[in-house]
Amino acid sequence: MRWRNQSHITEFLLLGLTSDPKEQIRIFVSFLAMYLVNVAGNSVIIAAIRGDVHLHTPMYFFLSNLSLVDICFTTVIVPQMLVNMVTQRKTILFAHCLTQMYFFVAFAVTDSFLLAAMAIDRYVAICKPLHYTTTMNPRRCLLLLIASWVVSHLHSLLYTILMARLSFCGPNVIHHFFCDVQPLLTLSCSDTSVNELLAFTEGSFVIMTPFIYIIVSYVHIACAVLRVPSGKGRYKVFSTCGSHLTVVTLFYGTIISVYFRPSSTYSVTKDRVVTVIYTVVTPMLNPFIYSIRNNDMKQALRNLINKKKSQLS
Repeated sequence: MRWRNQSHITEFLLLGLTSDPKEQIRIFVSFLAMYLVNVAGNSVIIAAIRGDVHLHTPMYFFLSNLSLVDICFTTVIVPQMLVNMVTQRKTILFAHCLTQMYFFVAFAVTDSFLLAAMAIDRYVAICKPLHYTTTMNPRRCLLLLIASWVVSHLHSLLYTILMARLSFCGPNVIHHFFCDVQPLLTLSCSDTSVNELLAFTEGSFVIMTPFIYIIVSYVHIACAVLRVPSGKGRYKVFSTCGSHLTVVTLFYGTIISVYFRPSSTYSVTKDRVVTVIYTVVTPMLNPFIYSIRNNDMKQALRNLINKKKSQLS
């Protein structure tokens, strides 16, 4: 078997969040509920956008794709974790572990690129409204989406290949609830300097480039908003960005605190808690964040509900 030639270890042991049976029951129920809310909420967002022609705009095009990625992102981790808790089988094959890591990294990076695309959309809409239709045309939006997926998967493939070349001689216990990059690096008995160098160079570039685009976009948006004479007008313009800013803060705040530091400072307890926020909690909250204060989304959801009611009656 190819993996056996690369490593002494052929499987890992995922410890999960706790070994206490009572705590496991509470965690199982909580994670199952959050996962179902995530899938249901994001699916409703996608259906509402697809079903309302008024929402066939660049902003909602990117939002529907963000919802799809959020479903995939959480699905890579949570179902396997729940199965492990039910069966009490915590082992995962090395090949399966790398596969999970690959898709986890790919969807996380796609998330960041889509958030950047949404920030650019808001910048053009607020700062250059006369050029909005030509700048954010369907072809350009599709190219942005394709580029997000392609770059994300190439980035993840590079990480996975470099992880596969490492040797794992023992122990094989991962103090986490899924196969993440940092926990795997701490278990390797070979030199991980290339992996860490990649994380601080190419990894920083791929993650921070969208973040910089978001920051620059919002600096221009803030300047444009401050030039609006009335306070009511400023609030109306900036309110269209509030949901996006909330999601960006949650996503990037947790990502940066976990990944952009040396593996020697890795903290099992702290990082597991922070990881739960951006892998499970944030994707679950996104549908609520984007719909609670968005009148267009509220109307689309009402239309979707009324359409389903009329189909049933």
